[in-house]
Amino acid sequence: MKKPTGKVIAAVALAAIAAGAWYMTKARPLAVDVAAIERNVAVKVFGLGTVEARILSHIGFKVSNPIAQINVDAGDRVARGDVLARLDSAEQEARLAMATAGLLAAEAAVKSARSTIRRADAILAKKQNTNARQQALYAKRTISTEAAEAARLEVDTARAEVDIAKSGLLAAEAALSTARAQVELEDVALAQHTLKAPYDAVVIARKMELGTVVKAGEPLFTLADPASVWVLGHISESRAGHIKLGQKAQIRLRSRPHELYEGKVQRIDIESDRVTEERRVYLSCGPCLDGFNLGEQAEVYVTTAVLDEALFVPENAVDDFDERQMKGTVWVLEDGHVRRRAVTFGHRTLDARLSIITPLPDDIKVLTRLPKLLKEGRSAEIRAEEGS
Repeated sequence: MKKPTGKVIAAVALAAIAAGAWYMTKARPLAVDVAAIERNVAVKVFGLGTVEARILSHIGFKVSNPIAQINVDAGDRVARGDVLARLDSAEQEARLAMATAGLLAAEAAVKSARSTIRRADAILAKKQNTNARQQALYAKRTISTEAAEAARLEVDTARAEVDIAKSGLLAAEAALSTARAQVELEDVALAQHTLKAPYDAVVIARKMELGTVVKAGEPLFTLADPASVWVLGHISESRAGHIKLGQKAQIRLRSRPHELYEGKVQRIDIESDRVTEERRVYLSCGPCLDGFNLGEQAEVYVTTAVLDEALFVPENAVDDFDERQMKGTVWVLEDGHVRRRAVTFGHRTLDARLSIITPLPDDIKVLTRLPKLLKEGRSAEIRAEEGS
């Protein structure tokens, strides 16, 4: 019997290798990883943000003058009504003194006018008595007609003097009202030389120093209400659809990277940023904002839902994913073979997983990783856990 030649041996070896390759790539079941039902899963969305103040004021004087006194600096806490600064008010104090003197003169003029009326009334009463006697004598033909007419004329003159005195009083009272208004005006102008805190606040910035001639309306301080400080988060529109007021959130400040603070959604702007396509979300965060720094960078995580039970698949295990429609194709293990199945997704997690909301039979398992040799119809089996 002849021994096999080298060519025959090589052919047999090649055939064996080909058979082994066919078995490994075509016939041997693929070991696949599948998704399992998860419970109490918190779905969160992420955004970057900054520390901001809802009530932020740039305040200054309504009048122009040199700064004579500054009582606070950046970082100071002030109460409503506290004096923050004063302007040189010598000129305005002189105007107020002049107006006050005018008021005293107007009050004296009113008193004089009232005295004039009383005097005119007394003269009129006397003239009326004299006229009454003269007219009685004229009726008896004791005095002449000229004398009776003279007495009547004196009464008319006295009555006119009373009218003139009353008009003088009205003019004096009008002048008094003007003088009072002038004093109030100058007093208000003097008060404008003192700058007070409009509310309980923290001084964010002080922009001028003593002696500077401040212009009317020019900001001297920036104030913020510490009770109104919150975190402004910018969240992609594609992830912000499920955000609602009152939802819980977690916040991490750049200055305290190892601490995660609890917060809550307080406001959602109804206008998105047209350039970045982000929605602005404002979050409260009480303890984390003690000793706040406006503009500090922050990371925000808003919990939009807590799923009692859900089936998740990684995004990289989904084919033809349509982010707008939240639809795509997943690979499933069905009757020992892998197949493609179109599904609809509900939520997306921060670790790039999608919850499947399309009902699936219990015996169909969704693949979480796609092997290189994956092909529809290929036999497969669930990968055994290590140690089992």
